[in-house]
Amino acid sequence: MVRPRKQRLIACEVNATYFKPQGIPLRELEEIALEMDEIEAIRLADLDELYQADAALRMGVSRPTFGNILASAHKKIAKALLEGKALRISSGSLDDD
Repeated sequence: MVRPRKQRLIACEVNATYFKPQGIPLRELEEIALEMDEIEAIRLADLDELYQADAALRMGVSRPTFGNILASAHKKIAKALLEGKALRISSGSLDDD
């Protein structure tokens, strides 16, 4: 039995949908998708400098789930930066799963 994913609270807005290496056309790049919950985790932990327990409360998830979301976001960003890939910000609803 598959459990429905718990609603995650997202309070940030993103003004850009792509980040890519300079001088390489987007069509020539592999892309990595960052989901909105990953963007929110980055904002809360890295920009707002909240402890994971406090950030998890704001997102309405458990502390371990928040840690997993944040680790996934960090890995995707590192991969894009180090391997020269484009980052696409997914603006889709988390309820679409």
